[in-house]
Amino acid sequence: MRVVTWNLWWRFGPWEARQKAILSVLRDLRPDVVGLQEVWEFGGENLAAWLADELGLHWTWAPYRAPERWQRRIGGEKVDVGNAVLSRWPVVESEAIRLPAPDDLDDGRIALYARLAAPGHHVPFFTTHLTSAAHASAVRCQQVTILAEFVAKHRDGTDFPPVITGDFNAWPDSDEIRLFGGYRTAPPVPGQVFMDAWELADPAAPSATWDAANPYVAAGFGPSARIDYIHVGAPWPGGLGHVRAVRRAGDGPVGDVWPSDHAAVVAELASAE
Repeated sequence: MRVVTWNLWWRFGPWEARQKAILSVLRDLRPDVVGLQEVWEFGGENLAAWLADELGLHWTWAPYRAPERWQRRIGGEKVDVGNAVLSRWPVVESEAIRLPAPDDLDDGRIALYARLAAPGHHVPFFTTHLTSAAHASAVRCQQVTILAEFVAKHRDGTDFPPVITGDFNAWPDSDEIRLFGGYRTAPPVPGQVFMDAWELADPAAPSATWDAANPYVAAGFGPSARIDYIHVGAPWPGGLGHVRAVRRAGDGPVGDVWPSDHAAVVAELASAE
């Protein structure tokens, strides 16, 4: 099973050209399931719907819960933004929850759940987008606690471990990533742990998903970092969900345009097929 997570940077920069570049990358990847963040909807058009139609995939989408805060960032244009799941298999159930944040940081970010009717086993799949403020580690700790509880609510009824994707806006050694993983500190939900797929990858492979080589990132003069994740619940019964490989994608220009300010993460998981 090929899983992708990718923050698509909404409608910033040369977004129309970027949209075509995003499609090109995903078409080449041929994913089974994709978790997307910063997906726009405007005037009856939805980026996730367009991508799903072009790729022949099922889809579901949920908007962030404070659209006015996002719209101010783009000059007041009445564009909604949210998370989405694209899937090779039907989405048989979905739910979104708002993540907690103090008023000054609350832009309505969410976690989105989709249960996928994959052959052999349903897959409980999640994608999320945590608060981005550099100083907000404590807020993100609250958010991953709610996320872990949300996963626990929806993970049962299948042998396939939950798959959690998204832009966590946090470095791998941060309190929030350690807390969510639950194997280097006490987990938010007792007995529930999640493996960071990158920890099973080649340690020498490029892993920064927020990369100063990207001109959209370089403009902010910040450091490169790995802030986008694919987590898989453990243990893996019979090897289901075991992470076989991890890499980046969308980490260079397509023609003369970079697809997003984030690189995608791609993981190969053992499945029933």
